[in-house]
Amino acid sequence: MVFIKTNLPEVFEILIEVKHDERGFFARTWCQQEFESLGLNGKLVQCSLSFNSRKGTLRGMHYQLVPHEEAKLIRCTKGAIYDVVLDLRRKSPTFRKWVAVELKAEKRNMMYVPEGCAHGFLTLEPESEVSYQMSEFWNAESARGVRWNDPAFQIKWPAKVEVISERDRTYPDFKIN
Repeated sequence: MVFIKTNLPEVFEILIEVKHDERGFFARTWCQQEFESLGLNGKLVQCSLSFNSRKGTLRGMHYQLVPHEEAKLIRCTKGAIYDVVLDLRRKSPTFRKWVAVELKAEKRNMMYVPEGCAHGFLTLEPESEVSYQMSEFWNAESARGVRWNDPAFQIKWPAKVEVISERDRTYPDFKIN
């Protein structure tokens, strides 16, 4: 795997290294040792799948509170998404900054989201499917989010939001405590 640093600490775009032969190809998409050698969380306890029938579907920006903070590995397995990571780590030099990568099924690239960051995406194609691997179990009491268009973050989305849940649409303005 090839780990490409982004402008946020510990946030990586990850490319697979494809080995072709007469049958097709083989590639590794996960290696605990490789992740841990970069100081990333190598624990995986849960995998989830999100199917989004319409282009312009927005999911996010989600995270979990301590002690249930989670690292995520995100991959678009069908279609394409604009994947956004927002740094909510108060002691981080990039607190309240964000980075985005276009994840495409045919590119097979991934995004690593560390603990303390919010994550969300906008579908760029209809029938986009997204695979999540997480380091912690989902915990309803710890689940939180910030609004996708909160002026505190000024996230630049590449297309119009057509579909969004009531919860994601109505998170209050972000406040620094």
